[in-house]
Amino acid sequence: MPGQQAQNPNEIANPQTGQLPQVKGPEMNDRDFLNDGLATCKLLTDNFNVAVREASHEQLHTDMLQILTETHQSARELFNLMFQNGWYKLETEEQQKVQQAQQQFSGYSSQFPYQ
Repeated sequence: MPGQQAQNPNEIANPQTGQLPQVKGPEMNDRDFLNDGLATCKLLTDNFNVAVREASHEQLHTDMLQILTETHQSARELFNLMFQNGWYKLETEEQQKVQQAQQQFSGYSSQFPYQ
């Protein structure tokens, strides 16, 4: 069909819902809000991981760990919404490359101090 992009055979994605405007203006749409929320959750989880790991006060550690868990759950929910609407795409990897990476990293386990 004219005007449609060719589907990438290595792409894992749902069809877009058609809710987005053809021409993007300066206003934020649903996709923009979800994308902004997901980016914020990713940033928060990165930073809370550090804060939780370094918290010396037990109750502070417990409270921040709960916030970290909730933020990871929120990120997952936002990802699921974006993926369901066709606004988040993944690419498959060749099986040979996956096996090479698995072999490389499984070899590292011999360097662990505790088996």
